[in-house]
Amino acid sequence: MSKKGATKYSPTPVRYDAMTYNRCGRSGLKLPAISLGLWHNFGSVDSYPNARKMIRHAFDLGITHFDLANNYGPPPGSAEENFGKILHADLKSFRDELVISSKAGYLMWPGPYGEWGSRKYLVSSLDQSLRGMKLDYVDIFYSHRYDPDTPLEETMGALDSIVRSGKALYVGISNYSTEKTREAAAILKRLGTPCLIHQPKYNMFDRWIEGELLKALRDEGIGCIVFSPLAQGLLTDRYLKGIPKDSRAAKPHGFLKREQVTEEKIAKVMMLKEIATARRQTTAQLALAWVLRHKEVTSVVIGASSTTQIDDAVGTLTNLSLSREELQKIDSILAG
Repeated sequence: MSKKGATKYSPTPVRYDAMTYNRCGRSGLKLPAISLGLWHNFGSVDSYPNARKMIRHAFDLGITHFDLANNYGPPPGSAEENFGKILHADLKSFRDELVISSKAGYLMWPGPYGEWGSRKYLVSSLDQSLRGMKLDYVDIFYSHRYDPDTPLEETMGALDSIVRSGKALYVGISNYSTEKTREAAAILKRLGTPCLIHQPKYNMFDRWIEGELLKALRDEGIGCIVFSPLAQGLLTDRYLKGIPKDSRAAKPHGFLKREQVTEEKIAKVMMLKEIATARRQTTAQLALAWVLRHKEVTSVVIGASSTTQIDDAVGTLTNLSLSREELQKIDSILAG
C-alpha cells in the first residue's frame, strides 16, 4: 500500500494479447489500432481519479499510445501535467512500452511566439511539455497545423533539430493539406528525418482525406492516425434522444456545439445504427471500423469519459471487415 492507502497499480500480463498493432507507414514503429487521446476529460476542470482510471484501463487493454498536445486541458497544459502525474505514479517503469506524443501549433501563450510554426515556438513549447510531463523525450512530436506566414523549411527544420537533440524520437504533422503534406515530407526527407505520421480529422461526416491525402501518404510512406473518428460523439448513440447534461455538446468549454447536433445528422446516425445492430456492433464501433478500413490508417485516436467507452472502442477490433453491400448502404445514408 502507498502512503495514501491506494493499491499499487500492476498492469495485466495479458495486455498485449487482444490488441491489434499496425506498422506506421514505412517505419519500424507499430501503433495500437486504438489510441487514447487526451484532448478532453483530462484537464484540471475534469476528475483526476477518473482520468487516472481511464489511463490505467487503456494500458490494460493494450493501448500503448497516448496522444496529447500543449494546449489540451482546459486550462491549456493541464492535460499534460495530469498525464505526467499519472505516468509517474503508475506507469513510470513501463515507459519503454509506451508511445507518448505531443503537438504544438495552436495558441498556447500570449504574444507573437505563442502559436503557429516558428522554430522559437515549437522548441519552447516542447520544452514546456517535457517539463509538464516530467519526461526527457516524447516519442512523437507534431507540427499541429501549417503556418502560412513561416517558411515551411523553418518549421520542418525545427522538427529535424528536435529529433537530433533527443527530445523526440519521431516527428509528424497534423491538419496539413495534401499539397503541404507533400512539401513537408520532401523537406524532412532531405534533412534526414522522415515524416513518420500525419494526424488529420476524419469521420463519416468529414471525408476530406479520401481525395488526394491518402494517396500522398501512401506514396510518401507516411502513417495516418485519425482524430475525431466519432465526430466528437455524434457518431454514437449519445445524442439520439437529445443532448445529455454531461455530454461534450453541453459543456461550455467543449468544441462540439449544440448547433452541430442537427436533426439531419441524428437521422443519419439512426440509420447507421440499424447497420451496426445487424453486425452486432454499437454505432460507435461501426464508425471506427469504417475509418480503419483504409490500409493507410494506422490508428484512430478516441476520446473517452469512462472506461466503458474505451471498452466499446477496443471491442471494434473483433469485427473490422465491412462488406461491399454495407459500404454502399453507408455511402447512401451519408450522401442522403
